[in-house]
Amino acid sequence: MWQPVLMISGYFISVLGLAMLFPAAVDIYYTGNGWSHFFTSAIISLFLGLSLFLANRSKIEKITLRQGYLLTVISWFSIAFLAAFPFLLYGVCDNLADAVFEATSGISTTGATILTDIDNAPAAILFWRSLLNGLGGVGIVVFAVALLPFLGIGGMQIFQRENSDFNDKVLPKISYIAKRIIVVYVVLLALSIIGLKAVGMDWFNAVNHALSAVSTGGFSTKTASVGYFDSLPIEIVLMITMIAGSLPLTWYLVILRRTETSSFRTAQVPFFLKVLAFYILTTAIWLTVIGKYDFAQALRYASFNIISITTSTGFSSTDYMLWGAFAQSAFIVFALTGGCTGSTTGAIKAFRWQVIFAYLKKSFVTATEPNRVMPVKVAGLPVDSGIINSVFIFVSSFIFSIVILSLLLALTGLDLTTAFSGIVGCITNAGPGVGNIIGPAGSFQPLSDTAKWICSFAMLLGRLEVLTVIVVFTRSFWKK
Repeated sequence: MWQPVLMISGYFISVLGLAMLFPAAVDIYYTGNGWSHFFTSAIISLFLGLSLFLANRSKIEKITLRQGYLLTVISWFSIAFLAAFPFLLYGVCDNLADAVFEATSGISTTGATILTDIDNAPAAILFWRSLLNGLGGVGIVVFAVALLPFLGIGGMQIFQRENSDFNDKVLPKISYIAKRIIVVYVVLLALSIIGLKAVGMDWFNAVNHALSAVSTGGFSTKTASVGYFDSLPIEIVLMITMIAGSLPLTWYLVILRRTETSSFRTAQVPFFLKVLAFYILTTAIWLTVIGKYDFAQALRYASFNIISITTSTGFSSTDYMLWGAFAQSAFIVFALTGGCTGSTTGAIKAFRWQVIFAYLKKSFVTATEPNRVMPVKVAGLPVDSGIINSVFIFVSSFIFSIVILSLLLALTGLDLTTAFSGIVGCITNAGPGVGNIIGPAGSFQPLSDTAKWICSFAMLLGRLEVLTVIVVFTRSFWKK
């Protein structure tokens, strides 16, 4: 059982090691003071990764369910741990808990940070954070589209149905999907970089923010995030990029081929965009009514920050905690919404909400007409019972995890609001929480090491769709 798991994990770790050479080159270009820290981390990762790969190398035609779960959990947790080495060796993080938190936030595309003076952080470290966002973004889409249907997690079977040749030969299918996803991802990234450069960013900031926006990761090169630039054109480019990253990357392939007119994959896109527009307009009108801004300003600030949180990016253009208690509560709802299934976003996601609403609609009708046969439909397409069950199991596990982890975080001495919003921000991969400590103007640095470990686990738990991790820790999983 372990041979293919360790071999593929070794391959992923090796890729991470090679990626560390890029910030090393950035450091040589800008200062030349800390490239050795990245080079050392790269050597360690490459040695470990290649050792696992070569020692377990064999021809693999299929992966069993248990191997799929193990591969996912082991590879993501090990990458998060190894990605922390540059932060620790460079000295920007004081201890292992801080370094792992920052690395996990990057690779899980959460965007939460323990750094308090990002403006003066070394260029190589800033690029490493953004590069982790970029790697995590494309990695999670490949994982979601290629592996989650195979594991049957929370409604992801829609992609198994829509990829009819998805069978026991998982690895060839992953390769087929991954190549096309990576092409789409790189094109979106390139367009974002060019767009940001065109509206006034220098190349370094453009690359970093594009990596964070396409991956819906949210790491910025500035302590004040995007608010530092105070530029509407920059915000517009980033809003378009964040929305582009929150749509299924396979959807772009469908549009280009023009071969699919109606499916679950395409139906969730207009639903998500309508929800996003409703959130923005409602908040903008409310901000205007209470006299916080005029409508034009309200629309600008509401659009950027709501798109950022709903797509689980985590950028901010202003401290929306100053908008009052209503805004603080609303942003938790925005974070729980998420983008589309098969995108770089976190949280519950649009398709699952569509299934829940469709099932509730059916329940309301059959409550008064018990003999009526009414199928559950999303965009006119029937949803089978297996997908419905997996969606409700996922959502239940998601909510249960938030409750348990919030209580654990509260035990470290945090108030319940900070603990709850912090876990919501981490498990949805949205980043900022609510309050003065971990809000958009704060950081997770004041939290205890124990709290940071809990938050790091929550980030990976949410990134891997909760059930993937929970299943590995059950007794039945290890029974032969």
